Formats: sequence, structure tokens, C-alpha cells
Amino acid sequence: MPLYGLSLLPFPLLYLLSDGLRFLAFNIIGYRKKVVYENLQNAFPTYTEAEIDVIAKKFYKHLIDIFLETFKMQSISANELKKHGKYLNMEVLDEIISQKKSFVIVTSHLGNWEWLPTIWHFEGKADIVGIYHKLSNPFFEWFTKRMRERFGIQMITMENTLRGMLANKNKITGTGFLSDQTPSAENAYWIQFLNQDTPVHTGAEKIAKKFDYPVVYAAVKKPKRGYYEVTLEVLTMNPKETPDNYITDLFNKKLEEDIKAQPEIWLWSHRRWKHKRKLSTTNN
Repeated sequence: MPLYGLSLLPFPLLYLLSDGLRFLAFNIIGYRKKVVYENLQNAFPTYTEAEIDVIAKKFYKHLIDIFLETFKMQSISANELKKHGKYLNMEVLDEIISQKKSFVIVTSHLGNWEWLPTIWHFEGKADIVGIYHKLSNPFFEWFTKRMRERFGIQMITMENTLRGMLANKNKITGTGFLSDQTPSAENAYWIQFLNQDTPVHTGAEKIAKKFDYPVVYAAVKKPKRGYYEVTLEVLTMNPKETPDNYITDLFNKKLEEDIKAQPEIWLWSHRRWKHKRKLSTTNN
């Protein structure tokens, strides 16, 4: 299978291929270039054209790296993968698990969101569950789910989140949510995020409150090419005691700070702001 053969490339060759594909995507095809530049310009209105251009070029390099690193998941060994990601303070989760509690992790499309849950699975002491948006293409849905579950992670579609959480209720689990995706504009919770009106998901907060699971934020950095670091922070140990939208607001505040610190590793090619708030829209 060609895609499997691609995964067998050693990292130096993989990144050499990535450099070629980046040139093709950025300079020749212009893949989602308008979306990327518009997102960056709106997010950083005080930046010069030259500063935006630097971030954009770094982003495309990162984007193609992520694309090829994802295919690498088909054949990479557990020992090799563990070298490329590090959780700097796993004791945060160990403390929660020692209390016999399951927990929710909120994170984003920052860094390599395909590698890091698997590396967490290697290092942690709880069953790992990933909540994901089901792909419309049957082949890519099968391919992606199979790749994500290769090392033992349980994947649950967004539509089946509650059912899956109930099924796991008697186990100690860590359930991860990519909470920076774009929800439907209807009945969305709106915030100011990166200088723009932004609809955000509140599903992770609602699930955490329903089960009263502690909520942990995973901050991601990329110290060098092909390597990622995660710092964990407890947002609340008692979500039922927090006001509505407190967890969602806190997550997005921390995510915004992390994006500003290393903007090139966030997913700028996503049409994050395709929905606009109607004047009559108010948050509940």
C-alpha cells in the first residue's frame, strides 16, 4: 500500500519530502493560502505584512510535517514515537488517578494532535479515550480511526460521546477533546478569541459537569522539528461547582496565549471563522 510505504521513510527523508511538498503547497498550488493569510491578518491586526508572511511560511512547513508525521503512525514503533513527544508534568494526572477519578483533557490543533494522545497513552495510568469528528469519506474514516487506535486508544465519535462516557463510567479514563473546532453557529457560545467574534464548543465542559470529572488543559509547544512538549494544568477539580462557561472561557484564554507564543504550530488553514454572529445572538 503506497501510504504504508510512505510511513517507512526514515525521518530525514520524510522531512526532505516535506520541504518539497511545502514548496509545492505554498508557492505553486497556494493551498488555502487566502484562508491562512486572512486568518493571520485578523488574528494579529498590528503585525506587518512581513511578520504575517514569516508566520505563514513557518505554518506551511509545520502543516506538511504534520501531514507526513500522521502517515508515519502506520509503522512507527512505540519506542520511536515516545522519543518525539514529552509530557513535562505527568504527576498532574497521577494525582487525579490516585484519587480513583476519571478526567477530561481539553486541548487543540496545536502541535501534533495525532501523536500526542498516543504518547500520553504510553506514559499514563488510565485508559485513553479520544473524541473525534467522524469523516464523511468512508475510506479515510476507516484509515484514520485504525491509525489512531493502533496503540490502544479508544476513539468515540462526537455524536456518541455521552454513550461512550457512560459505557466507560466504571473505569478510570482520560477523555480528550479537541475543543478548538468550529461548532454550528446556531445556539453557539460566542467569545472574543484572537481579536474576533468566535463560536466555540462547550461540549467538553458539559460532559465534565455531568460526570463531575476534573478538567485538565494540555498546553503544547514545539521545541524543534518533529518534537513536541506538553505541560498539563488542572483547570478545575470540581466542575459542577464552577459557573456556566467558566471552563470554556478559561480553556480559550489559555489556548489564545499559547497560540500567540508560537503561532506557526496552530491550524490556520481551518476556516475557523466561517460563521458570523448575528446581531440578535446573545450568550446564555
